Amino acid sequence: MKILGAVLAGGRATRFGSDKALAALDGRALIDHAIATLTAHCETVVVVGRSIAPVACVPDLPLSDLGPLGGIGGALGYGADHGFDAVLTTACDTPFLPTELFAALHVAAPAYAAEAPTVGLWPTHLAAPLLAHLLAGQPRAIRRWAEAIGATAVLPGVVLANINSPDDLKALSSFRT
Repeated sequence: MKILGAVLAGGRATRFGSDKALAALDGRALIDHAIATLTAHCETVVVVGRSIAPVACVPDLPLSDLGPLGGIGGALGYGADHGFDAVLTTACDTPFLPTELFAALHVAAPAYAAEAPTVGLWPTHLAAPLLAHLLAGQPRAIRRWAEAIGATAVLPGVVLANINSPDDLKALSSFRT
C-alpha cells in the first residue's frame, strides 16, 4: 500500500498564543517531530494548511478555516491526485506516536486514534465524499465524519501527547528530560 503522510498544521493556535508548529521541544520544532514520526511509516510526507514547511505544502480543502477536517480533506485530495492508496495523518501538536498505533490503524482502516482523531489512516477514495461533506456544510468534527463513514476508533485509553498551550509544552519537556 502506498501511503502519504500528512501533518495537519493549519490551525490558528489561539490557546497557544503563537505559531505552535514552530514551538521548540527538545531543540526541534513540533512540526519537525511530527514529520519525523510519519517519515518512518510513509513514502512521502507533506504539511497541510501552511505555506512554509521543510517538506511540500498542501492547502486545506475545499477551503481554509474548516479546522482539522479541512486539513484531512486537503491531504486526501493530494493523495488521490498523486497515486497514493491512503493518507496517514497527525497534527503538528502531536509530536510522538506509539508504535502500536500504526499497526492498529492499518488493521482497521479507515481508522483513527480514539483519543486523538487527527491521527488516522484514511483511504484516498474518501477524498470526494469528504469534500462533498464539507461543501454541504455538514459538521466538521472528525469523530462525527469518521462515524458516518464507518471508520474504527483504535486503542481507546491510549493518550497521545497533545500540545495545546505553553504549559502543555513545558510539561512534556519536563517529562521527557
